Amino acid sequence: MPLPNIKRGRSALSMMAVLMVLSSCTLSTDYQRPDVEIPAAYRFDSKAVAATANTVWWEQFGDPVLDDLIASALANNYNVQIAAANVEQAIGIVTQTRSGLFPQVGYAASGEKVRSANTGLKNAPLLDFPNPQETYQALLSASWELDLWGRIQSLSEATQANMLATEEARRGVILTLVSSVATSYITLRGLDKQLAINQRTLITYGESARLYELQFKYGQTSQMTVAQTQSQYEVAAAQIPQIESQIYQQENILSVLLGRNPGPIPRGKPIAQLLSPIVPAELPSELLERRPDLVQAEQLLIAANAQIGAAKALYFPTISLTGAYGSTSSSLSDLFKGSTKAWSYAGQVVGPIFTFGSVSGQVAQAEASQQAALASYKLAVQSAFADVDNALVANLKLGEQLAAQERLVAALADYERLAKLQYDAGYVPYSTVLQAQQTLFPSELTLAALRASALNSSADIYKAMGGGWIDEADMLVGRPPPPVEEADGMPPLF
Repeated sequence: MPLPNIKRGRSALSMMAVLMVLSSCTLSTDYQRPDVEIPAAYRFDSKAVAATANTVWWEQFGDPVLDDLIASALANNYNVQIAAANVEQAIGIVTQTRSGLFPQVGYAASGEKVRSANTGLKNAPLLDFPNPQETYQALLSASWELDLWGRIQSLSEATQANMLATEEARRGVILTLVSSVATSYITLRGLDKQLAINQRTLITYGESARLYELQFKYGQTSQMTVAQTQSQYEVAAAQIPQIESQIYQQENILSVLLGRNPGPIPRGKPIAQLLSPIVPAELPSELLERRPDLVQAEQLLIAANAQIGAAKALYFPTISLTGAYGSTSSSLSDLFKGSTKAWSYAGQVVGPIFTFGSVSGQVAQAEASQQAALASYKLAVQSAFADVDNALVANLKLGEQLAAQERLVAALADYERLAKLQYDAGYVPYSTVLQAQQTLFPSELTLAALRASALNSSADIYKAMGGGWIDEADMLVGRPPPPVEEADGMPPLF
């Protein structure tokens, strides 16, 4: 009578097919991107823009040493490696969660030999069983939770969104790394320039001090003038250790970004020869797709939305099927004979009746988490627009300030030169020269710092806008870094 069994088997397969179709339903609401207010344009649009958002923008500085440092950092930086490992971990979580959508098949094998005590069995002649006893079994097992309410599907969607958020976090690390290396290198070159100004000024002040000491010796000038020149020399001398300390600290910052122990950093072009990158032409509406932190925040919102469906599914029963097929025997040699076959199958339905707030509490948590993720996303969007505007206005105003400072330094240099000529001719006291030099010296230091800040503001714009250049940088991750020459001692400053 095999026919009825075949019919029952087909009916069971049909029912399983229906259940699989039903299992695609979820209790999560379909995700829709929240409406956010997007400005039509940035407050401080630059007039000189170009389509450079998808290019290797740091090459616009025109310094091959900087290019090599960025490539080395992308290949060796530990934060990038940590972020990549986090992505691999997130992928593993997705794979683990999605496995619940499919039947789980396993195996088991066991063997046991047990000897019972004879005490108490002497007066039981009807009990005739071997002692010791042997039991062997080999089974294939299968289990499957029918995801009728979409709990596992919702969890899978949540873990996948979390994985994509982790990937965007990795891209954000790359964005930050490239801009950090660029700005740290430019800051270092600015400090090098300040040190050069100090050293040059110190030499000039030292020559003046020696000259006026000789004049005082022969009665041609006063002791006050000598004291003034000496104090001026010491002021410049006190600046040098401070700047050298900042240089060494900046080198250590760059060394860590490069993924190596603290040490000297090679130099390329002086800061005065570095070119300022062009501002990328990008619309505010494109920012939502180009900044990794915004995409990450949206993926976290998607994950929180999916978690609501997983929590609501706990209100409904869980249906699972289990089965086993194999052999059981009291003798290892007879284990796989036909008479030892064994099988079983079962279905189980488990559902809540009274949970005293356990399920509703989880739903409330998921809904509150979704509201927090929504607010975080909107806040991230507003902050991103503010970042871009801040970077644009800083670049614009620093450029204007730099131009004014260059004119100021040129005027003060002329004033210092003329004051010295008039003093040498006896028309003005030395205090006039001292005043001119005391004004020129800090102005030159300020000019070097402003030049570094103006260049760094260009890097800040690319960091704030994101863009396809992150993909270009991502191609360098994990590649063997280019050879970077070790700097020997203090590098050339000009």
